Amino acid sequence: MEPTDTSNPDYYHKVVDCQWACPAHTNVPEYIRMIAMGRFADAYMLNRESNVFPAILGRVCDRPCEPACRRRRVDEKAVAICRLKRVAADHRDDITERLPKAPQHRNGKRVACVGAGCASLTVANDLIPLGYEVVIYEALDKTGGLMRTNIPAFRLPAEVLDEEINYIVDMGVDLRLNSPVDSLRELLDEEHYDAVFIGSGAPKGKELNLPGRDATERIHIGIEWLESVAFEHIDSIGENVLIIGVGNTAMDCCRSSLRLGGSNVKVMARKPREFFKASDWELEDAEEEQVEIVINHSPKAFVIEHGKLTGMLFEQMEYDIDERGKITGSRVTGEKFFPCDDVILAIGQENAFPWIERDLGIEFDQWDVPVVDATTFQSTREGVFFGGDSAFGPKNIIWAVEHGHQAAISIHNYCQQRELTERLPDRMNLSSTKMGIHEWSYSNDYNPASRRQMPHVELKKRFEKINIEVELGFTVDQVITEVERCMNCDVQTVFFDKLCIECDACMDICPVDCLTITNNGPEHELRQRLRAPAENPEQDLFVSRDLPQTGRVMVKDEDVCVHCGLCAERCPTGAWDMQQFKLQVAYAEDHQ
Repeated sequence: MEPTDTSNPDYYHKVVDCQWACPAHTNVPEYIRMIAMGRFADAYMLNRESNVFPAILGRVCDRPCEPACRRRRVDEKAVAICRLKRVAADHRDDITERLPKAPQHRNGKRVACVGAGCASLTVANDLIPLGYEVVIYEALDKTGGLMRTNIPAFRLPAEVLDEEINYIVDMGVDLRLNSPVDSLRELLDEEHYDAVFIGSGAPKGKELNLPGRDATERIHIGIEWLESVAFEHIDSIGENVLIIGVGNTAMDCCRSSLRLGGSNVKVMARKPREFFKASDWELEDAEEEQVEIVINHSPKAFVIEHGKLTGMLFEQMEYDIDERGKITGSRVTGEKFFPCDDVILAIGQENAFPWIERDLGIEFDQWDVPVVDATTFQSTREGVFFGGDSAFGPKNIIWAVEHGHQAAISIHNYCQQRELTERLPDRMNLSSTKMGIHEWSYSNDYNPASRRQMPHVELKKRFEKINIEVELGFTVDQVITEVERCMNCDVQTVFFDKLCIECDACMDICPVDCLTITNNGPEHELRQRLRAPAENPEQDLFVSRDLPQTGRVMVKDEDVCVHCGLCAERCPTGAWDMQQFKLQVAYAEDHQ
């Protein structure tokens, strides 16, 4: 193998698995260390650089970082990364003076954002400090978009939403509530904007056209029903409720139903549990509240008697699943009737753009979704950009935030008459954490503690009102153990091959056998003859240049390293050092 190019930021970035997995590349280990030191405001501001909404995402992020967490390779339970984000928000001091501000003089450029959701707000957050005038059009009378209408208040309180959104609005956004955009042509022709960003989400719930669908009003579209609940247009539901679908929206629907009077709430899933789209923690919370999840039942018909919904008929399914976990066949084994008073359809969301005329030069694909460049977020019409769910379909808040950051760079380049692809690369900084011969500036002892469980409001009390937040958050005392579970994956083992004398001291002390001095060879062969086979090809091997003593190479399996620093402590020549890696991500402000 060729020597590893550690000058490429992607190499060390990929070793920080949580940060690599996060769409916005939040510096997770650093903010956890700040929390460990009681620097809650600093941790909040570090979070805010990349994810903009730390308190919101600390409650409702889909947590792509946690399945990637290296701690799972040790005890199968990730560090509570998401909830630690909330800790920084809950315990911070006043940070208003540290927030970005609009300059005294504008730059003369006007940008319109359609929708006051997370993507548009991120665009505003990035562009207003550069002097742009940003106008946000929102059809509803409140900001937040699907964050407010589709995430129940018992998971995301309105005051948390309002506070973090207002940090952005108060920079000087021209916010126009109750102002739906009915015609993109009119917006483009009459308002004279230099660029338009469309962050209107995926506001249309999918239908289930089965016999009986149009015979009753007791069949609801999930996201529309949640919006009606959020705005208090609906305050009750029948005792027996069926939720069709098993994604995160379905979990919000079933838990909301319990708070509105449902006493027998079932979630109906077509497939086995391993194929559910809902996050594990969402399923656990629903089942804790006594929601029953029924697997392998495919909807067949709504049963209507004398004009009234009495239940649904389902086909009972059986599946063939191969060794890769893929469904290779299915069959119907019977039918079953489930009584109900209401049905809520939560089987997916779609984009809806009836207000975008099809002769404006914006190309739509076969699914009636705009064709958007995945790097620049520009549509096929110059100056019109998309982001969030409206660009690539339903994902989650953290993806929409990252889309907003990237779209802001493109809008800034467009307005300054630069190439949209003229984007600064990610950079990195490495700094030694050595404080003494055997002392580091980070906590490198392995802590065997189990993951801290988030305290909840007791079951009986949480149903008294629909807006009682279920998760209580960690106290400062409760978080002390959890922060020590982080393995500091950003503190990298940096190797200096010219100093190595091949004494094997680092290999002897390594607790996970991730180091090997050996003859070089092809990767597939080299992976198998290390001291412990490197069996995860998605994580790169580190391969040094030829060592001066024998011409062999130092090989490190980055997949299993626990960043303990013992190799660097033991090395008699200083060939190993523990250095903190900081990824430097470029935002719109860096492209001035």
